Amino acid sequence: MKKYILGLFAVAVISSCVSQQERAMRSADKEFILKAANENFAKKKWKNALALYDRLANLVAGTDDFPNVGFNTAYANYYDKSYKLAGHQFKNFAVSFPKDPRAEEAAYMSALCYYEGSMDYNLDQSSTELAINELQEFLNNYPNSERSKNISQLIDELSYKLEFKAFENGKQYYKMGEYKAANVALENVLEDFPSTKLRSKIYDYIMKSRYELATKSVYSLKDERIESALTYTRLVEKELPNTEYSKTATELREKLEKEKQNFVVVKKQTEARMAVLTAKQKKEAEKLAAKDKTEQQIKDQISNEKKAMQLQRDSAALKTPPPAATFKIQR
Repeated sequence: MKKYILGLFAVAVISSCVSQQERAMRSADKEFILKAANENFAKKKWKNALALYDRLANLVAGTDDFPNVGFNTAYANYYDKSYKLAGHQFKNFAVSFPKDPRAEEAAYMSALCYYEGSMDYNLDQSSTELAINELQEFLNNYPNSERSKNISQLIDELSYKLEFKAFENGKQYYKMGEYKAANVALENVLEDFPSTKLRSKIYDYIMKSRYELATKSVYSLKDERIESALTYTRLVEKELPNTEYSKTATELREKLEKEKQNFVVVKKQTEARMAVLTAKQKKEAEKLAAKDKTEQQIKDQISNEKKAMQLQRDSAALKTPPPAATFKIQR
C-alpha cells in the first residue's frame, strides 16, 4: 500500500511538472513563462528552459529581464553542448551590455565555447584557429583578469593541437613514401611552431626522410641529397645528444658514408662510360660530317657540270647564223 501511494505521488509530481511546462508553452503571461523557464534552468533541464527562453525573447525585449534571459539562454545552450550557438550568444551579450557586471564573464564564456567547439586534431582545424583568435581577443580586452591565466593555458593546448596536426601530416607523407613532401611539411612545422614540443620527433622524421631520399635518389641528385642527409645526422647528434635519436643518426650516417663511397665508384665508372660514349659519338659525328661533306661536294660538282654544259649550249646557239633566205624561181 505504501509503495502504491509513493508511486501515485511520483506520478503526480511528474504530471505537475509536465503540465507546468505545457501551460508555460501555451501561455502569453510573461511572468509565468519567465518563472517556469528559470525553474527549469535551476533544475538543469536545459532543453525545457531553452524552449521557454525562446518564447520570451520578444516578450522581454526592451525590459530589465532582457539581459537575464539572454545570459541564461547562452548558459543553457552551453550546458546543452550547443557550443557554437552559446558562443555567439555570450559574445553578443558582452558587446550589447559592456557595462553589465557579467560582461567579462560572458566574454570569457564566449571564448570558452569556441575552445569547446574545437575539432579533434585529425579533423579540419579551422574551428581551432577561430578558437585561438577568440581566446586571444579575451586576453587583449581583459589583460588583468584572473581568467587570463586559464585562457593562456587553453591557447597553448589548442596551439599544440595545430602543431600535432601538422606533424601528423608530415609523418603520413613519410609513411606513404613521399619523402620529399614529408621533408618540406616537417620543416614547415619547425618554422610555424618554433617552440614546438615535438621538435625531437620532427628532427627524427626529417633525418629519415632525407636518408630515404638520398638512398633512393636519381643519379643527378644523388651527391646533393647524400650531403644533405649527412648534414642532418650531424645536426641531430648535436641537438639531441645521448638520445635514441642521436643513436639513429649515427647508424644512418655510417650507412650514408658507405652509400657515398659506393656512389663515388659508380660515378667514376659512369663518367668513364660517358667519356667513351662521348668520344664514340664525336667520331661518328665526324664521319657523318665527312660523308655529308663528300656528298655535298659531289652534288656541287654535278651542279657545276650541268651549268657548264648549259652555258656551252647557250654559247653555240648565239654563234650559229640564221639560215639564208630562199627565193622561189618564177616560171
